[in-house]
Amino acid sequence: MSFVPQDRRRIGSTDLFVSQLGLGGAPLGDFSSHLDEAEALATVEAAYASGVTLFDTSPLYGNGLSEHRFGHVLRRKQGDSFVLSSKVGRWLRPRPAAEIDRGWFVGGLNFEAVVDYSYDGTMRSLEQSFQRLGLNTIDILNIHDVDIWTHGEEGYERHFRTAIGGAYKALDELRRAGTIKAIGLGVNEIEPCLRFADAGDFDCFLLAGRYTLLEYAALDELLPLCERRGISIILGGPYNSGILATGAVPAATYNYKPAPAEIMNRVALIEAVCQRHGVKIAAAALQFPLGHRQVASMIPGAISPEQVERNAALMSAAIPSGLWAELKHEGLMPPFAPVPA
Repeated sequence: MSFVPQDRRRIGSTDLFVSQLGLGGAPLGDFSSHLDEAEALATVEAAYASGVTLFDTSPLYGNGLSEHRFGHVLRRKQGDSFVLSSKVGRWLRPRPAAEIDRGWFVGGLNFEAVVDYSYDGTMRSLEQSFQRLGLNTIDILNIHDVDIWTHGEEGYERHFRTAIGGAYKALDELRRAGTIKAIGLGVNEIEPCLRFADAGDFDCFLLAGRYTLLEYAALDELLPLCERRGISIILGGPYNSGILATGAVPAATYNYKPAPAEIMNRVALIEAVCQRHGVKIAAAALQFPLGHRQVASMIPGAISPEQVERNAALMSAAIPSGLWAELKHEGLMPPFAPVPA
């Protein structure tokens, strides 16, 4: 089976239906390079023209730049023709360029991100997002980066408590008022999803890189929980930051760092299976997670219209069932992992 961007899946039990291929907005915040403005805007236009309906961004991405770029394009479109996802947990304040810690981003706007999961901080973040986007509605709001990967163990515990009593309370009120349509959590780890699911009523989890052709731990607890609770998964980082797009080439990256030897070796084995079936490893990586019914959409990033077109082609590539069967036979995929039919 192959997929086309126009295929839709539902977000939780909401009235939101999203394309199985979305657009992740981190690269459009000048994540790895300073982007030409016209090229960045053309990238969003190309995604919309291809049939993509899910657009995900965040105040963090380029300290507001990604939201600006998304808004510049999307506010000219019919409001019910796309689903916009953004995040809370940080608000922005202006700072001299030389004093700004840009984190993973090489460019962006001259604002400093202030971590704040409180009720008031969440409302402030949302108001700023509305202004940057030039829109008065956001469909999905995710509590962003409440995890050990971002804040360390002590920071994670502190921010979790604040987020449940503050950010979640604010988002629940906004959902009940109809200001937003869905509440999510955007993290890089599985454990926070389990914990937040026990503490609140979530429609979706935006999980970055933790259910891929390389990683299957979400099958143990998280995905069964999502099935029971009717929670959708939106999967960011389906290429594990690069290696599942490029294959095991020199300088391949995994989790934004040079891939260790054991990952390189495993990817080489997966790639060999893909080659025997005439399939690009990137196509297998992009389509595999959609074999699970709780996965609503994949949101790889892009920095050019050509990359948008490439992702759409990968999603449409035919993948024989024998490829999945061989990956399981070779011990490169759990035997019980659901695969595209």
